[in-house]
Amino acid sequence: MIKLLLYEDNPQLREGLTMLISGSDGFDVLAGFKNCNNVVEEVDAFNPDVVLMDIDMPGVNGIEGLKRIREVNTDVKILMLTVFDDNKNVFQAISNGANGYIWKNTPPAKLLEYIAEAATGGAPMTASIATQVLKMFSSMNTERGEDYHLSDREKQVLELLVDGYSYKMIANEMFIAIDTVRSHIKKIYEKLHVNSKSEAVAKAFKDRIV
Repeated sequence: MIKLLLYEDNPQLREGLTMLISGSDGFDVLAGFKNCNNVVEEVDAFNPDVVLMDIDMPGVNGIEGLKRIREVNTDVKILMLTVFDDNKNVFQAISNGANGYIWKNTPPAKLLEYIAEAATGGAPMTASIATQVLKMFSSMNTERGEDYHLSDREKQVLELLVDGYSYKMIANEMFIAIDTVRSHIKKIYEKLHVNSKSEAVAKAFKDRIV
């Protein structure tokens, strides 16, 4: 069972998403909130697997809520749910540790697929947003950044993360145990000074590590 918290200021959409998700096998929306004013306490109290978060909310918005969660919790998966696809929001979400960035009008079946993907270590993005992310990073300074002293094996794992592989897919591709993959990724995060897959991928692009 994948447990979720939902942050959405539109009460009809919040209720609709709650009914859709909780009415599907394997998913349970624990609670829904109209803003992120008390997000740290709520995530701590409910201990969800995934947080589904709107960006544009009154009070504390989704980007600020994301930052607040990541200051104290790097394990919970956070999916940004948005009608915005501008570069500033995409970049802020990714650089602050969002695990995915998806459209509000994503079809229900696809939305559930994205939530499940995030819960198992993936980084789902709708196609148009993924295209923007690639354009954004390709337009950045292309000089190679800092050398983070990754081993060849760690670089290989990071390359597969960049290509969108899940932990299980990396294990199969490299013929290693999934616990070994987790160990490599933990070391990669430490060396890159990041807390999530999306941050690692962003830094890999920005500093041309792979």
